[in-house]
Amino acid sequence: MRIAPGGTVGILGGGQLGRMLAQAAKKLGYRTVVLTPETDSPASQVADETIVAPYKREEALKEFADKVDVMTYEFENIPIQTVLFASKDKPVQPSAPALKTSQNRLDEKTFLNRIGVPTTPFAAVQLLDDLVAEAPLLGFPCVLKTQRGGYDGKGQVLIRERREMGRAHAEMMGQPSIIEAFVEFTRELSIICVRGASGAILFYPVVENEHRNHILFRTLAPAEISDRLEQRAQTIASKIAEGLDYIGVLTVEMFETVDGGLLVNEIAPRVHNSGHWTIEACKTSQFENHIRAICGLPLGQTTQTHRAVMTNLIGDDIDKVPEWEAQPQTTVHLYGKAEARPGRKMGHVTQIFPLDD
Repeated sequence: MRIAPGGTVGILGGGQLGRMLAQAAKKLGYRTVVLTPETDSPASQVADETIVAPYKREEALKEFADKVDVMTYEFENIPIQTVLFASKDKPVQPSAPALKTSQNRLDEKTFLNRIGVPTTPFAAVQLLDDLVAEAPLLGFPCVLKTQRGGYDGKGQVLIRERREMGRAHAEMMGQPSIIEAFVEFTRELSIICVRGASGAILFYPVVENEHRNHILFRTLAPAEISDRLEQRAQTIASKIAEGLDYIGVLTVEMFETVDGGLLVNEIAPRVHNSGHWTIEACKTSQFENHIRAICGLPLGQTTQTHRAVMTNLIGDDIDKVPEWEAQPQTTVHLYGKAEARPGRKMGHVTQIFPLDD
């Protein structure tokens, strides 16, 4: 189904990703309506209309669906019931099955292995007895994570040795969990692809990500990797997108292992922090291509035009904006958040350079 410019895109979620999606939609000639439980959210500051309501309030969802032609979401912790309810009236892309798969780490890794995508070894954990049985088989250190929720390092704990299992399980507070073997890796990579309604898939270059305190700090685009590894990452992303019958932008986060292989850490059914650089350094940004895909428009070229470094402004980093603004070939994006808190993403900065430098 093609939604022509002049139509209305609904965005579930009011964060910075929603803000940049709304900006991209406006560039293409679409109106936007945001549904979020927060007042004065980053997305609502640029959207044409905002409905402030809990995600599970059905009357608000009905009002939201009535105002739009297609819906999308800007983060994967949107309740699946919300997407299922909203999709009764209007299309939601990416689809509810894709969202559901990504919301549960056990379901996600089981799906990935079923379609032949490699991950670190894992096992389900509910009781302490499960952890005691499975962790030694995976070896120490290993990582215990909640099956649902958690981002930027939340909802996970490293188990360095056998005696730490009881403490780690207690930290999960009875939540269904997953235990994963610890991965020896050389660096963290991600690839962003976009799949249109026709099934056509385009890829952005693989990038290298640097994290601090489990939060993405800097992205280098492109990553300095071999053509073989680039092709391998594209094959993995293609398998995932096709396996989910996906429409929109999909992000695959990976570990490059010490032997030169790739293991998928997780997938994100949405535009992604590691793709912010595409606004300045690609012919078509990830945000514009997501809107194009969900509205049935032809996909834009993903060709990289400049080498780029994207740096997140986290917490008090917002105070450094004047320094960044004085740098050449540098663009500062601020998200309109009123209060800077430790670990809170307040904006990002993209620096571009000639590709041949």
